[in-house]
Amino acid sequence: MKVDLFDFHLPEELIAQVPLQNRTDSRLMVLDKDSGEIKHEVFKHVIEYLREGDCLVLNDTKVLPARLFGVKKDTGAKIEVLLLKQLEGDQWETLIKPAKRVKEGTEIVFGEGLLTAVCTGTSDHGGRILDFKYEGIFYEVLDQLGEMPLPPYIKEQLEDRDRYQTVYAREPGSAAAPTAGLHFTDSLLKAIKEKGVHIAFITLHVGLGTFRPVSVDDVLEHDMHSEFYIVTEGTARLLNEVRNKGGRIITVGTTSTRTLETIASANDGRFIEGSGWTNIFIYPGYEFKAIDGMITNFHLPKSTLIMLVSALAGREHVLHAYQTAVTEQYRFFSFGDAMLII
Repeated sequence: MKVDLFDFHLPEELIAQVPLQNRTDSRLMVLDKDSGEIKHEVFKHVIEYLREGDCLVLNDTKVLPARLFGVKKDTGAKIEVLLLKQLEGDQWETLIKPAKRVKEGTEIVFGEGLLTAVCTGTSDHGGRILDFKYEGIFYEVLDQLGEMPLPPYIKEQLEDRDRYQTVYAREPGSAAAPTAGLHFTDSLLKAIKEKGVHIAFITLHVGLGTFRPVSVDDVLEHDMHSEFYIVTEGTARLLNEVRNKGGRIITVGTTSTRTLETIASANDGRFIEGSGWTNIFIYPGYEFKAIDGMITNFHLPKSTLIMLVSALAGREHVLHAYQTAVTEQYRFFSFGDAMLII
C-alpha cells in the first residue's frame, strides 16, 4: 500500500496558527463512515450526535512545557532541548538543536543552574539521552523554565499556554497535545453527561513521533513510534458495561483510539486494566475491535493519522471529506476544526 494514496493538496493558509477564542466555536464536519455522507456543523452541536448510553473516551494526558533553552557548561554555546520521553528516573529521551554540539559527557545548564543535564548516550532518529539534576520537584522546575512545544507548522506565539491543553488534562507527560480534545469545555462536557452519555478517561502520553513524516514509500515499511498508555480498572469496567448494554464507544482523538485498540486487540475485544507501551499502527484493512466512532481533527497529508482515520471510514470517503474541507475553508491541524466519524 503506497503512502502516496493518502496525499492531498492543502493550501498553507488553511493551517490554523492560533486557537479560536471560544473552544466550541470550531466547525465540525460529521462523516458517515458507511455512506460517506457529510454534514457541516459547529462543534458545540456534537452533543446532538451522542446518545444516552454511549461512552465518550478522553485522553487526560497533560502537555509538559517541554522545550528548554540552555547553554553548554564549557563553552556557553546555546542549546535547545525538547523532552520526548521519560525513561528511568531523571533520564529523558530528547531532541537537541544543534545536535552535533552535544556528545556523550556534554553538560548543559538551564536557568542559571536551576536545572542541569549530562548527555549519557544517543537514541533513534538522532536523539540524545539526558540525565537531569535539580533540587525540588522536576515538573515544578520545568514549569518555571520550559516553554510549550508547539508543532513545527505553527509559527505564531501562543499567548496563553493553557490553550494547548485540554480542559481535563491532569497527567503530565506529553510532548504534544491530544488536539481533538481542545474543542471541549467544562460546560459542554457537563451537558453531555446530563444527556446520559458516559465519560471515560484513558492516558496516553503523546510523543513527537505524531508529527514525524512517513519517510518510506510503502505503508508496511513504516516504523511506528511507541507511546506510554494507562487504562484504569474503572475505565475498563465502564467500557465493558457500555458495550454489553449496546452503547457506542466514541473516542476523542487518535490517541484514545490507539489505546483502546491496543487493549481490545490483546484481549479478544474486551477491555482490561493495563499500562505499557504501544506502537500499534492502524491503516486501511485493520478491523476495529474497540470503537464505534471517533472525534478527530484534520491531519497532515501522508501521515499515520490520516491512515488511521481512513481505516475507520474508508480512504475514498476520507479523501473526499478532506477535499470538501479544503473547498469549504475548514481550519486544519492542531488548532483547527474537527471531524466526527460515526
